Amino acid sequence: MTYTADEMMAVEASRRLTNDTVCFVGIGLPSLAANLARRTHAPGCVLVYESGTIGAKPTRLPLSIGDGELAETADAVVSVPEMFAYWLQSGRIGVGFLGAAQIDRHGNLNSTVVGDYATPKVRLPGGGGAPEIATSVREVFVMLRHSRRTFVERLDFATSRGDRVRYVVTDLGVLEPVDGELALTRVHAGATVEQVRAATGWDLAVAADVGETQPPTESELAAIRELRGDE
Repeated sequence: MTYTADEMMAVEASRRLTNDTVCFVGIGLPSLAANLARRTHAPGCVLVYESGTIGAKPTRLPLSIGDGELAETADAVVSVPEMFAYWLQSGRIGVGFLGAAQIDRHGNLNSTVVGDYATPKVRLPGGGGAPEIATSVREVFVMLRHSRRTFVERLDFATSRGDRVRYVVTDLGVLEPVDGELALTRVHAGATVEQVRAATGWDLAVAADVGETQPPTESELAAIRELRGDE
């Protein structure tokens, strides 16, 4: 079966979630990855959305964190302040997904501005809950498209620390921290180490035993397309 880069990213991220994972989920690819894990190998994975829903079990991908089905299918619904102060900051969440406009070799993220802060080229949505997620969950999974524009030598603004980044899943492969610096550990089918290094704005370290990720299975793709409501 043919598949897209986004589907490969969602599958690779979902495979790293387990039946015991408590996962802080965002909308988009993170939500697809987390719900895919629940549909396939990790039905016990607990999905927590920023809106305050704990243990949500949507039958389709939610349109936003305020989607009514999240509350309707959740084990509990709490206020946003309680979500952050009691559930997140107290260390009750195992995995948190983040995205960004820029990432550096240490996994630090920028979702605030591109260019000078006072007169930026692009003003982005900002950190929101990302800084708290980055410092409160046990492991951070980052999902990004791989390019020199995103994987930069120096951030234009540091929004979130990369201390707890465990995996960076891109459309070309997977990066993991090695001795405090991200290193390429896996490439997707069709991608090469040279291609990934060329798409990175620093001299990317490469693991000695770089492997190739397994393409999505038919059952994983079927689950993705059912979640999206594809015809």
